[in-house]
Amino acid sequence: MTVRTRFAPSPTGPLHIGGVRTALFNYLYSRHYGGEFLLRIEDTDRERSTREATQGIIESLDWLGLDRDGQTVFQSTRVRRHAEVAHQLLAAGAAYYCYCTPEELAREREQARAEGKVWRYDGRWRDRDKSEAPPGVKPVIRLKARRDGETVLEDLVQGAVRVANAELDDMIILRSDGTPMYNHSVVVDDHDMAITHVIRGDDHLTNTFRQLQIYEALGWDKPHFAHIPLIHGPDGSKLSKRHGAQFVLEFREQGYLPEALCNYLLRLGWSHGDLEVIGREQAIALFDVADINRGPSRMDYVKLTNLNGVYIRQADDGHLTEEVMRRLHDTQGVTLDDAARARIQTLMPALKDRAKTLVDLAKSAAFLARRAPVPMDAKAAALLTPEAKTLLRDVAGSLARSDFSIAGVDAALRAFAERGGIKLGQVAQPLRAALTGSTVSPGIDATLAALGREEALARIAAAAD
Repeated sequence: MTVRTRFAPSPTGPLHIGGVRTALFNYLYSRHYGGEFLLRIEDTDRERSTREATQGIIESLDWLGLDRDGQTVFQSTRVRRHAEVAHQLLAAGAAYYCYCTPEELAREREQARAEGKVWRYDGRWRDRDKSEAPPGVKPVIRLKARRDGETVLEDLVQGAVRVANAELDDMIILRSDGTPMYNHSVVVDDHDMAITHVIRGDDHLTNTFRQLQIYEALGWDKPHFAHIPLIHGPDGSKLSKRHGAQFVLEFREQGYLPEALCNYLLRLGWSHGDLEVIGREQAIALFDVADINRGPSRMDYVKLTNLNGVYIRQADDGHLTEEVMRRLHDTQGVTLDDAARARIQTLMPALKDRAKTLVDLAKSAAFLARRAPVPMDAKAAALLTPEAKTLLRDVAGSLARSDFSIAGVDAALRAFAERGGIKLGQVAQPLRAALTGSTVSPGIDATLAALGREEALARIAAAAD
């Protein structure tokens, strides 16, 4: 048997972080067993589904590196197939026409609500003849659900879960306008796509019991189910925008690396010993749904940010340079050229050591993309006293005679400080302000070397003027 999993989001809005974790678990499970991971866009809600949301889902999965097998399936293109199967059930006596009007059922629901009761459809058209149908009413098709006994789900995460069949009424599988209901469409699509394992949030448990009855009515093999707990906010409540980012592309814009986000989500409800930093290949080798926790997880943004810092320090300098260049162009309107790219990549080993997000990294690297004179923040400007400007003019002469390697710059600065009888820090701080426009940067020797002789001396001269 080839393991086939699927991710089946509805394109009614941005892809939520909970959905991403579901997609990740499906991807890892299929890859672990050498199987296939498929994408189905459940876009039958034509009023709420949008092209932008669909594009956002695909863009999110691509950014995270969750590659899919085969063509993306759009549920809206399969409505005729869903209706065909509904009529097969009807012909087999496993479903029936129901002529209740929406108004009639709405009144009953309202009455039950007023009496504090749970309303369920009573099956009144289950065994009646069509000849008794009221004129002008277009019927729906309902499944003849089992009324006795119980439905048992052997869930790969939750264990054995039972529900009495008396609690499951005869659900509608096809509306009066011929369009299918969700639970029916999902069963038909999963069967036709040969899905072997359905891994999804535990908020789908109720749907699963209804879907199992459709599988049984059709005589189709059932997939294995694994229902994973939801992700809550840090305080244990439902995750919302007041907690922080919720949607995948929000995390991208806030400067998180896709590798770090996937690593964090993998550990959010799944574990393997004390492992914290887990790359993609190792995750594929280790992942199994049997290790998923049964309880809900809590989103910890601080932990995610710290993990992101780990991944930034491990990342390729060239890749980080391109990310920084893009962000500087898009968010700060900085004009970039090959000289700026070379400076940023040269200093990247020192820059990334302090950064926890790409936003931090771009902010700390921005001075490398600018030309003299650089804009100064208030603290940097305050350092440029008349005495400091005199010092800058003097130290520029010593630096001009160095070869502008890190070692050469360091030697020149130490010799200058020693001749003047001052501490190296008294030289470094006004230099840092002149070169970067701030009071924080990587080591002053590495900063000078990255800027290069011409640019560094031009910045020092501009600050001393």
